[in-house]
Amino acid sequence: MRLGLALGYWGRGPSPDHVALAQEAERLGYDSVWTAESWGSDAFTPLTWIAAHTSRIRLGTAVAQMAARSPATTAMHALTLDHLSGGRVMLGLGLSGPQVVEGWYGRPFPASPLTATREYVDVLRQVLRREAPVELAGRFHSHPYRGPDATGLGKPLKPITHPLRGDLPILLGAEGPKNVAQTTRIADGWLPLYWAPTRPEVYGPALAELPEGFLVAPMARARVCDDVAEGLLPVKAMLGFYIGGMGHAARNFHADLMARMGYEAEARRIQELFLSGRREEAVLAVPDAFADEISLVGPRERIAERLEVWRKGPVTDLLVLSPDPHTLRVLTELNS
Repeated sequence: MRLGLALGYWGRGPSPDHVALAQEAERLGYDSVWTAESWGSDAFTPLTWIAAHTSRIRLGTAVAQMAARSPATTAMHALTLDHLSGGRVMLGLGLSGPQVVEGWYGRPFPASPLTATREYVDVLRQVLRREAPVELAGRFHSHPYRGPDATGLGKPLKPITHPLRGDLPILLGAEGPKNVAQTTRIADGWLPLYWAPTRPEVYGPALAELPEGFLVAPMARARVCDDVAEGLLPVKAMLGFYIGGMGHAARNFHADLMARMGYEAEARRIQELFLSGRREEAVLAVPDAFADEISLVGPRERIAERLEVWRKGPVTDLLVLSPDPHTLRVLTELNS
């Protein structure tokens, strides 16, 4: 199981520690470093900055949002950075939800998310392989554009720049069993949001027979500390925000996933508290048991024991979310 460093996205402003953390992760032998985006900082610019200050560590987006860019634009970002970094890019994508897609990007949330994702990946593959001009008569993506307001002057094109790698890895963030199953068919890897190593059945039967070389790269917050309850507070804060506020009360994929993992009543209670403005109560309502099973928190010996469970499953890459160099170093030692 390889280790990756997950940096997430910025809050109010850029973190002064991200480059140093990426450099430390590279020194420790971490395989990859990952950036993200929501509705603030983008995923590609910080990753480019990190690329310029490192030399070996692979560079991933976990995740870049599909609604933010057309698939051709995303392919341009990926092939450009792949050239500049010497072939270190892994492209992780996520569809997000209606609240973000329609509220932030001002675009309709696709009526068929599976079809929209499949078409998006199809265009990416065509651009990166550069075998012929890009053509797709899709429901959500058409190349050339064929909508009712089209001029009819569009022509199929292939990128001027030759991609460094036609097989640049594409990973997808997927939560529902059907989405996970499709991911194993069309992508090179999967980025689970909440991964509980003791219950992979939550994601459906697709994980039983994965394609050779397929990546399973969950993100887990980690912290070496004496007080487990105190160490879980940042995990609960994250869960409170995602389950309570990252989606509408009637359609929140994160809350739905928590419900499938056996915490349905708790998920709905967190939503209720968060959406009524009682955010601190929402965080405290996150069960310690749920926060604990998707993270690595506690004394070194406890983390070592739990890490063994993570290694026994299908996980190929553990993306560690931790701003603490000591924790990064301990995980390296335990995983060696």
